[in-house]
Amino acid sequence: MIVNNLSLCYHNKLILAPMVRVGTLPMRLLALDYGADIVYCEELIDLKMLQCKRVVNEVLSTVDFVAPDDRVVFRTCAREQNKVVFQLGTSDAERALAVARLVENDVAGIDVNMGCPKEYSTKGGMGAALLSDPDKIEKILSTLVKGTHRPVTCKIRILPSLEDTLSLVKRIERTGIAAIAVHGRKREERPQHPVCCETIKAIAETLSIPVIANGGSHDHIQRYLDIEDFRQTTAASSVMVARAAMWNPSVFLKEGLRPLEEVMQKYIRYAVQYDNHYTNTKYCLCQMLREQLESPQGRLLHAAQSSQEICEAFGLSTFYEETTRELDVRRAELLARTPQEAREQVEDDCGVIKMAVKFDRRAYPPQITPKMCLLEWCRREKLAQPVYETVQRPLDRLFCSVVTVAEQKYQSTLWDKSKKLAEQAAAIVCLRNRGLPEGRLNEESPTLHKRKREAPDQDSGDSRAQKPALSGELFKKTLVALESGEDSLLEGR
Repeated sequence: MIVNNLSLCYHNKLILAPMVRVGTLPMRLLALDYGADIVYCEELIDLKMLQCKRVVNEVLSTVDFVAPDDRVVFRTCAREQNKVVFQLGTSDAERALAVARLVENDVAGIDVNMGCPKEYSTKGGMGAALLSDPDKIEKILSTLVKGTHRPVTCKIRILPSLEDTLSLVKRIERTGIAAIAVHGRKREERPQHPVCCETIKAIAETLSIPVIANGGSHDHIQRYLDIEDFRQTTAASSVMVARAAMWNPSVFLKEGLRPLEEVMQKYIRYAVQYDNHYTNTKYCLCQMLREQLESPQGRLLHAAQSSQEICEAFGLSTFYEETTRELDVRRAELLARTPQEAREQVEDDCGVIKMAVKFDRRAYPPQITPKMCLLEWCRREKLAQPVYETVQRPLDRLFCSVVTVAEQKYQSTLWDKSKKLAEQAAAIVCLRNRGLPEGRLNEESPTLHKRKREAPDQDSGDSRAQKPALSGELFKKTLVALESGEDSLLEGR
């Protein structure tokens, strides 16, 4: 997904504010449907994003940024590509730039969160904590402006004095950012405190870049016409709406608010179509229901433990079944396009030796596996222990592993349902390529499992107990080594 390099315009815009747990793809798309011009994703932390891998999800027609634990941290699609702003939580210029470069081809703008007062943001020197370090603010923003092709913005809160606030925003403007969003409350203030429209107005009259007014949901914004009133009161170029949009995203609609039932059903449809995790869907719907959570429908929502049960609570069972069936068909069609690999050994252009093999637990004695056989052989030959690199395919969530032994890589062309099975298959490819026993029950020299069977009957005085290549103690150490290696391999994917 490539976005053109035209700057995102921040003049006279209706903007969905960044909101933790709310600003995921279904809510952003719903806000766009109801008239928002720009939508911000929820704040995403730089360290977490830098662990992510960019994956094109052909089933959902999305671009996913997937963490090592296979959780989708950020998901976007073509519908919003020229309107979505990626909000970044950071306290380091180089990390910020690395994340910006990771996502810049899939978003329309980059924003730095400098206004969130919550501990999860400030404890790492991010969010509102940055307001007390203007030098760091300047370095982060300047680095982003120079290093990314997308317009850069930031979102701040006001400082205790107007003089300090104006001094800060002038310094921020000089970094070259495209616009600044101002939440008209101090760091320690909460929604029940009145928003300071006068300070936002003073900032707007001082700066030449667009100023985006934020913080009006509690006292000022309940419907579409209120948004324009808030803009005029603050003299801002644009308005960013948070809680009023969370409660009912049709607040952006010129024709007025739509019935909540209709809005929630539309939200659920997006959530199912884009495979949103049911806990996130449930959370957003609870924010919309608010005082109706004790209603019969609210109780059904509270009890729901899956997307299917959420759909049932809102009369969308048929939609859920049809949509999931359609996604399953799409997965099957995409899988069918992949040619079945031949079973004979092949070597690809990257030097990886491949075979079409799978690990069948029933073909091996208890506690003996190809991975153990390969590890024992490497130790006997005084080679470095095997290194496994495993990836998961988002299309069907299957796994494939590549094992490196003596600087040669081996891989099965067949994908498996678990990481462990994929690694065993890779070990089989290596063992077979080298003509080594893999520990199967019908092999001529099953030394590993033979020793394992004899071990319980041996005592310390048995001469056989002094020579086995894989004693009980070594076996335990092997398992520890294998287990401890798996997490680090996942993190390196």
